[in-house]
Amino acid sequence: MSDLFDILLSVSFWAAAIRIASPLIFATMGELICERAGVLNLGIEGIMVIGAFAGWMAVYLGAPLWLGVTAAMAAGMLFGLLHATLTVPFGLSQHVVGLGVTMLATATSYFAYRLALPEVTSPPKVTPFAPMDLPVLSDIPFLGPVLFQQTALTWAALICAGLVGFVLFRTPLGLAVRAAGENPAAVEAQGLSVTGLRMGAVVVGSGLMAVGGSFLTLSAFSSFFFEMVNGRGWICIALVVFGAWRPGKAVLGALLFAAFDALQIRLQQTPLGAHLPYQVFLMAPYLLSILALILMSRRAEVPAALMVPYRKGER
Repeated sequence: MSDLFDILLSVSFWAAAIRIASPLIFATMGELICERAGVLNLGIEGIMVIGAFAGWMAVYLGAPLWLGVTAAMAAGMLFGLLHATLTVPFGLSQHVVGLGVTMLATATSYFAYRLALPEVTSPPKVTPFAPMDLPVLSDIPFLGPVLFQQTALTWAALICAGLVGFVLFRTPLGLAVRAAGENPAAVEAQGLSVTGLRMGAVVVGSGLMAVGGSFLTLSAFSSFFFEMVNGRGWICIALVVFGAWRPGKAVLGALLFAAFDALQIRLQQTPLGAHLPYQVFLMAPYLLSILALILMSRRAEVPAALMVPYRKGER
């Protein structure tokens, strides 16, 4: 118990939790935008993979880090456009298309990697984003090292969550996007294009998912390797439900899962880790997240038109 308290009160634990949550925040905001518009994007896992690869490859070929992030976003938006085209105007199954996009994006990443680096046995490294050291703010006890010594992409994730919340709930555009996921007929009655809103939401949301993937290669690991996304996309879909389709609650969910993940890593290094198989610690964040999801999602209000195809003129 004393080891647990020491971990929970340590600066490194909370700094790691925020760092682990950063890619989840990007991808969760992307999925939330899609679902608020009425489209379930199960392509998120593959889009994160293609984002991780595209960002890393761009920087590996000599591009600046922010241009690598831009390349990742562009790749994600391209696959988002494919997903949106098949599900919105054509009305195909969002489940089937999403899983297809995940497999296509993942396979494309692996194929391009092998094509570009056929004889490489270990993934080449790039110079990632360095942790910032903000004057004065970084010197604040506890809070300084936790918040103000993160990389620029972590701050971008937090800013992104704030912007998504502002746009969705404080602007006419956000109202139109939410209406497209609640009552598309009312949107059409106002002379707006449901198809355009939904496709735009999926494309933008997919771009944010890919940026979440690029965080892994450009801020966390500095190289691309297979299976690096490791189910984070599926976690983000659960976080949207956990957050009741609201950005603030979804961010708290991401931080909660990240804290569980950071905790299990540290618990493996305590005397408890010598008596339990490491698999128990690995599965703990997922079990706790499932429990939290069950407790928090019972009162969640699902967007009424989520996964419901809409064609102009239909009621």
